[in-house]
Amino acid sequence: MTATTDETVFAAENVFGKGEANTAFAQYFTGESFLKPLVTDPECAVSVHNVTFEPGCRNNWHIHHAASGGGQVLICTAGSGWYQEEGRDAVSLEPGDVVFARAGVKHWHGAKADSWFSHIALGVPGDSPSNEWLEPVDDAHYDALGGARR
Repeated sequence: MTATTDETVFAAENVFGKGEANTAFAQYFTGESFLKPLVTDPECAVSVHNVTFEPGCRNNWHIHHAASGGGQVLICTAGSGWYQEEGRDAVSLEPGDVVFARAGVKHWHGAKADSWFSHIALGVPGDSPSNEWLEPVDDAHYDALGGARR
């Protein structure tokens, strides 16, 4: 699938569905995101969610902490997005791409300005895991990645 701002076209490719508005974490996102739990069995040690970002939506810089283990795996399923670790260039994400955000690494991810984007987020089990939400990705930084925000 190519990048698209057409939600109907995107929905046809987004195999896990958009889910519900991500109101619980909205304060940590620029733009609107949606969350759909894929595994709801409390016996499962791994959190598994489909996260959908409207065009231009991205989460704040954040760090997944753990005494050992931990982190997050992102499996890109539809649309086009970005992933960036602090001090590194942003990486373009397309369906089929997989990212491992290691515990302790400051990073952000989200949709490109001209596309809806979905990824499956897997919370990697670890010892004493936590998530630290930091500052938003500023507009000038985001815009410099390509194209104006919508």
